[in-house]
This record gives sequence, C-alpha cells and structure tokens, in this order.
Amino acid sequence: MSAWRRYDTPLLPAFHERFEQRWGEGTAPFLDPELHELPMPRAQWINADTGAALAVVPVWTDDDSHRSFAVFYLPPAGDIWLLRPGITDYIETQQSQHITLRNDAFKKAVDHANAFLYGPDDH
Repeated sequence: MSAWRRYDTPLLPAFHERFEQRWGEGTAPFLDPELHELPMPRAQWINADTGAALAVVPVWTDDDSHRSFAVFYLPPAGDIWLLRPGITDYIETQQSQHITLRNDAFKKAVDHANAFLYGPDDH
C-alpha cells in the first residue's frame, strides 16, 4: 500500500518556499491562490512516511493568455524538482472553449503525477 495521499487543502507553503529558494525571491507568485480572480484547478499529494510532496499547479508566461500546468516534486531532504508531463499548454480566451482545453491540460498533468507516484499502470 502506498503512503501517498491526496491533500486537497490550500497548497503547502513548502512549494512556494522551495521554489523561491531555487529560482529566486518573487519568482513564484503563481503559487499564491490569493492572486487569482478565478479559482484554478490544482492537485497535491503528500507522503506521510517520508514528508515528500507533489503538486500540479497552473503556470503562465508574461502573456496571461498562455497557460499550462506544471508538476512539482518536493523530495524529503529539500529542493524542488520540475517533472515534465509533456505539453499541457492551452490558451485562455473569453470563450468557454478554453475551460475544456484547461481541463484537458490539467487531466494530462494529473495523470503524469499519478504515474510518477504509483507507476504507469497503477493509477
């Protein structure tokens, strides 16, 4: 049985702290849910045995319409790893079509996270 469990509360502060330790202060505003007008889908897991954590979070460039989802892993000993889920990009528009694209991109990133945690056939 796996020690990984979904953790469906606000994003663990360690993701923000380790991101900024690695890439510099002020580089992780997208991890702060208070900065967004609309709720964005996120997923996170913690490993109760090791203290490791994994999260799928929305990211974007300077152009707010170009979005994607990233998978970040926090090893128990510190640091932060960016896992590559493949292309999870979508364009945010004023039309409802972007919600379907966003949900598809989110599902792809969550599937990648599950495969990382449980293996490719166990999720």
